[in-house]
Amino acid sequence: MNYVSTRGGIAPVSLEVAIAAGLAPDGGLYVPERIPVVDMTHPKATLAQTAEQVLSPYFAGSGLREHLSQLCTTAFDFPAPLRALNAPDDYLLELFHGPTAAFKDYAARFLAETLSRLREPSQPTTTVLVATSGDTGAAVAAAFHRRPGFRVLVLYPDGRVSPRQAHVLGSFSNNVQAMRVDGSFDDCQRLVKQALVDASLREKVTLTSANSISLGRLLPQIAYYAHAALDFHARHGMPLNFIVPTGNLGNALACWLARSMGLPVGEIVLACNANDTLPRYLDGEDYAPRATEATLANAMDVGAPSNFERLRWWHPDDAELRSGLRALRVDDAAIRDTIANAPRRHGVVPCPHTAVGLRVLERLRAAGDTGAWAVVATAHPAKFESVVEPLVGHAVEPPAALTAALAHPAHAQPLAADYAALRDHLLRGAGA
Repeated sequence: MNYVSTRGGIAPVSLEVAIAAGLAPDGGLYVPERIPVVDMTHPKATLAQTAEQVLSPYFAGSGLREHLSQLCTTAFDFPAPLRALNAPDDYLLELFHGPTAAFKDYAARFLAETLSRLREPSQPTTTVLVATSGDTGAAVAAAFHRRPGFRVLVLYPDGRVSPRQAHVLGSFSNNVQAMRVDGSFDDCQRLVKQALVDASLREKVTLTSANSISLGRLLPQIAYYAHAALDFHARHGMPLNFIVPTGNLGNALACWLARSMGLPVGEIVLACNANDTLPRYLDGEDYAPRATEATLANAMDVGAPSNFERLRWWHPDDAELRSGLRALRVDDAAIRDTIANAPRRHGVVPCPHTAVGLRVLERLRAAGDTGAWAVVATAHPAKFESVVEPLVGHAVEPPAALTAALAHPAHAQPLAADYAALRDHLLRGAGA
């Protein structure tokens, strides 16, 4: 399997090149030349085994193929349970059981293991540059922390992540540095992309990305959708529909890829916060990113979702793209109401992002939809205690790994939303 850029400016490359680069030299995102179809009717015994099965076609012809089983075993060593909610046919796909209590843990660990396999001991240190709206940075930092040959630089929008998210981002030491950017997530994302296509910088600094623009982040996320959908189909004989809270569109795109590969995924609805670029487009407006609006579901505060470029590349026109997806907008008032009432209505305490998905489920039910729907739970509610606890009226116990991270001292360096400042910092860190 070879990989090409969404902008068509390069020749096809191998999987190894696509993953190591992060972003294509022409500024596009790497995509497989074709989407493979897999013939599966049941999940494997474990999530890791299902992951190996569905990812295998993407690794065909790659030197990484012989390592795929170990990559999956390492990355998918914690569960992604499908939990029944209070009402019939309502489910929650819990993706927050990893070391940083967010869905990003699966793919971040997979990417870290993959890049370690690709790295030669004699190579210079690789700087992993990542923009985060909250959870990505922590997952990437945890996956690469103290990993030989790698330095991690995490950019997050100052004041636009939860206090606990900010603390965790700054709690790593050794080879991980957090930088609080005076701007929005879109500013952080812009800075990362500028660095990755800066040819003169890359002559002096070995760079890669760990955002969802990275193919090594996107592909592994297919696995938990495949596992849940196959298990549900085996037990109920029907596809499972998914509601995916989304900002940068990577996790939702992985769900779409699972369906496109022939797995029993039914309808896909994107659950968005007040940053409604995707709902407006899927409702028929021109694609028109707007300035980011800060919301309670901060990890989804994205005005220009990067992975839309991949989604558009895979469709011949807007009409076909719109025919396969829906998106709904949920504002902060609805998020608060959903969190406050979720214990009674659904039997769970959700994080603000999961609450966006639950609100969309409630709207579908109110409109008469009777299908089987799984809301994707993207993060543990304890990461957002300042929002969640006042609304549910009690403390939310953090998982053990989060408690340990919060016990560490934290520090983040300020950075202007200016590419020259980031470039200088990268050069200084590389001793250039």
